[in-house]
Amino acid sequence: MRFLLPLLLISQLAVAQAGLGITGHNHVALHVKDIPTSAAFFRDVMGLKPIPVPDNLKATRAWFDMNNGQMIHLLSGRTAQINHDKNGSHLALFVADIAKSEAFLTAKNIPFHKQVRFDGVTQIYFSDPDGYLWELNEKK
Repeated sequence: MRFLLPLLLISQLAVAQAGLGITGHNHVALHVKDIPTSAAFFRDVMGLKPIPVPDNLKATRAWFDMNNGQMIHLLSGRTAQINHDKNGSHLALFVADIAKSEAFLTAKNIPFHKQVRFDGVTQIYFSDPDGYLWELNEKK
């Protein structure tokens, strides 16, 4: 009987991590053409807080805080065209107020596409300087 309890605990641990055991999202890395241009966009338009990068990576990297331990990492060296599409590859973010986000993009003269999703959620799509497509919507 005293050997049964450890075996039960081990089997429960094995079941608790069936698969990869993912517990959260750490960062998304985007390959960009020009670090200063993209970094300015993520700081000034996206409103993300820059994170210090080690000195030996400053010329080729820029990191941004998205809260809750989540980040966006920009990596230099992109030479190929990015072709994102709202019906294909895109990155989606929640915003506090979609109307204020729309007004901000309009004031910055950033082109966007606005639509209402099947469940009534308003979505706004726009591209960053490298062509990555971003979707904004409110939590419903």
